[in-house]
Amino acid sequence: MSENNATQTTQNGAAVPTQETPTKKVPLVIKIYGALCLIDGVLTVPMVIVFIALVAGALISDPSSVAIGADPTLPVILFGIAVVVGFINAIALIIFGRSLLKNRRRNAARWSYTLIVTTIIQLLLAVMLQGIGPHLVQNAIQLAILIALSITVDPSLNEERKLKQQQREKEDRKAALRGMLGRDPEGKGYIELNFFNLFWVFVVCCVLGLIIETIYHMVVVDPGVYQDRAGMLFGPFSPIYGFGAVLMTVALNRFYKANPIIIFVISSIIGGLFEAAVSWFMQVGFGAVAWDYTGSTLFGVVPDPIAIIFSGRTSTLFMCMWGALGLVWIKFCLPWLLKLINLIPWKLRYSLTTLCAVLMLVNGVMTLEALDCWFERVSGVAGTSPVEQFYAEHFDNEYMEHRFESMSITPEDSGRTDASAIASAATGAGSQGA
Repeated sequence: MSENNATQTTQNGAAVPTQETPTKKVPLVIKIYGALCLIDGVLTVPMVIVFIALVAGALISDPSSVAIGADPTLPVILFGIAVVVGFINAIALIIFGRSLLKNRRRNAARWSYTLIVTTIIQLLLAVMLQGIGPHLVQNAIQLAILIALSITVDPSLNEERKLKQQQREKEDRKAALRGMLGRDPEGKGYIELNFFNLFWVFVVCCVLGLIIETIYHMVVVDPGVYQDRAGMLFGPFSPIYGFGAVLMTVALNRFYKANPIIIFVISSIIGGLFEAAVSWFMQVGFGAVAWDYTGSTLFGVVPDPIAIIFSGRTSTLFMCMWGALGLVWIKFCLPWLLKLINLIPWKLRYSLTTLCAVLMLVNGVMTLEALDCWFERVSGVAGTSPVEQFYAEHFDNEYMEHRFESMSITPEDSGRTDASAIASAATGAGSQGA
């Protein structure tokens, strides 16, 4: 089928090909953007190849010549990953830009998805290496443009989405009348994995997870002592449980009728790996440590092998707790949550979700910015930008220490390329102040 061909589904379910209007051309401004992407990719590919060749030669002749800081291992690894992702991104930019120039809308839309993924990875790597700052603006703008183009660049895809949306609304109304709203229409899983359902799974579990962790700390870890275990700047939210619940819902959706042991094992693995990954990202990006299971034992007798393997980022006990939570979640809580979600009035269903998603996104961005500014203050870096001054005034160290009571900032453990220098500066500033 040619690039401009699309399909339309009739009432009897048959797919009928339709021809996109051949005179419909990519607008000039988008073609200019495509040309810029093409040039960017063409210039980046040889630069990356030359850089890799130079580094390889330097490593062979004198390994110490490429050292960064006192302990270069982590920054070098992250930088190496960034180079590889940048190379893949450059190749995708060439194909994407050429598709726009050649008026191959559908191909451009497909490659925009690849670029969205690589851009997000580049943003995360930039945060881990340099923190949050103006250097993220270019990638953020690129991400916004790519998302917009992925939705609008191919009119046939856009028309298909509209038809699917209209059909989905009709099916939702019928499902609501049958009491099956939000259920998987194909019956392969329990819940329909759409943005609406998964967003509210995230929000509810952010709150439930925070309540469970707070009670666990008061009863088991430090009896009778309340500690604020919140993970976001505003509200009673702990995002690690929200994201963990979304991952488990996606992974276990087809297993809701499976043997409980299978559900428990899958939940344990997903929860443990996710907990370790979040711990690693927070420490590498912000020098933040919110939990550490180093020294954990099994039944108080032998060292916990899981805690040893993951350097205290997770443990056997907490993997088992993730397994138990996943089992309870998929068997008992998810049906209850679905009924709760369906209480949202039909007319407010999508507008309320959109508003809450925007507020949650703002909360998440401000949380990361506040953590980054906290990291810089602890590292002895004076805040000079308006953003840094804003957070220093409204969310100073005392506020952050009270809000994130379980978290500590250790700049020397971060993955930023200047971490060792920052730590030395902070030590020097501290000694002068003393």
